[in-house]
Amino acid sequence: MQTLVLPDAAVAVAAADVTPRTQPLPHRVSISPSRAPRRESDPKKRVVITGMGVVSVFGNDVGTFYDRLLAGESGAAHISRFDPTGFSTRFAAQIRGFSSDGHIDGDSDRRLDDCQRYALVAARKALESAGLALGSTEMDKVDVERAGVVVGSGIGGVKQFAAGVERLVTKGASKVSPFSVPLAIPNMASALVSIDAGIGFMGPNYSVSTACATGTHCILSAADQICLGRADVMLAGGAEAAIAPAGLAGLAALGVLSRRNADPATASRPWDRDRDDFVLGEGAGVLVMESLEHAMRRGAPVLAEYLGGAASCDAYHVAKPRPDGRGVSLCIERSLEDAGVAPEEVNYINANASSTPAGDMAEVKALKQVFKDTSQIKMNATKSMVGHCLAAGGLEAIATIKAMTTGWVHPTINQFNPDPAVDQFDTVRDVKKQHQVNVGISNSFGFGGHNSVVVFAPFKC
Repeated sequence: MQTLVLPDAAVAVAAADVTPRTQPLPHRVSISPSRAPRRESDPKKRVVITGMGVVSVFGNDVGTFYDRLLAGESGAAHISRFDPTGFSTRFAAQIRGFSSDGHIDGDSDRRLDDCQRYALVAARKALESAGLALGSTEMDKVDVERAGVVVGSGIGGVKQFAAGVERLVTKGASKVSPFSVPLAIPNMASALVSIDAGIGFMGPNYSVSTACATGTHCILSAADQICLGRADVMLAGGAEAAIAPAGLAGLAALGVLSRRNADPATASRPWDRDRDDFVLGEGAGVLVMESLEHAMRRGAPVLAEYLGGAASCDAYHVAKPRPDGRGVSLCIERSLEDAGVAPEEVNYINANASSTPAGDMAEVKALKQVFKDTSQIKMNATKSMVGHCLAAGGLEAIATIKAMTTGWVHPTINQFNPDPAVDQFDTVRDVKKQHQVNVGISNSFGFGGHNSVVVFAPFKC
């Protein structure tokens, strides 16, 4: 959550151990069309998206998820999962009525943390949309030794960990569940997807955990496995379920959550002058990524092409964004280099924009360093509606791809008093817009100064 600002007391504590580095980075010249690297042409190394699965505050169907984004709905409301009385923030974009029926057996469903439940359901739905439903003839054709999973979580099973600590304190060490550690660690969502009966992917399997950059970083990492020839198929994305007492209390203590308890629906206000930090969200977004050769061989539905991506670090502070935006602009520049894309080709940005005072502006400053002409760019903030889902950058990647396949860009809601710093961008204020996306990027930035950016485009043979 690099876009967050710690309260003064917390900053003082963090600064005692980590002093921000303020020296400027050397300037890198932006890519021009004449210098842009060639895009990948080898079908074994071209990476395409063939399936998408979500678990979100707007349900578990990708079409419904995007329709509600296009409608400009807010998923934020008062928390009902537990009693938030006494918390400074008492609302979130909480998933309600979630059901894993047909996807997870009863015993496992009761045992797992929501983080893993969300990941498993999103993964299965992604496979179904790719024509790889469990038990299908197509799934049987997949070489499981060349199929892998990179699904990450920034925090992991926070409820499972908190429950283990509570049992330790109240009942003693002998009463702590043996699942307390396995179901708390961030890599377990990725492991359980492969262990899931009917999937059994035995190829590359790991979890990237880079705070709120995690989901996007996982997509980048999974694509690398295909480009390096180590896999034909990868499931990639992120899952998070931090709307629990421990998660809410910790973030509230940092002073990074909006306190608009009287009106949750308008609390997430990216790029608005009156933004007062983010709204906590949750969910999972998972993509099926394949080499073009593999997808064509099985006649898969190709939704979009992954062109490239990059990761960088602000190297500045544990929680505050680098004020000059250079870590972010470096990440965007390198993602375009990797994709073989000139800045002039990009006409859609799904921004990190989480509604934090410092983070929103640091990102805008970075974007201005890379994109000198923004007249053709539409830029929006999915978090204005679903909240800040932390590691679930896969949700925003899915929104980016849906913008390409539908020709409609969802609005950024709650821009009542737009910050003049974003005047040169069309932030799709309040109402969806028709837009033919040429190249789109999806940005994610997290605590520790972790940055990740991925680049997509409509698929062309």
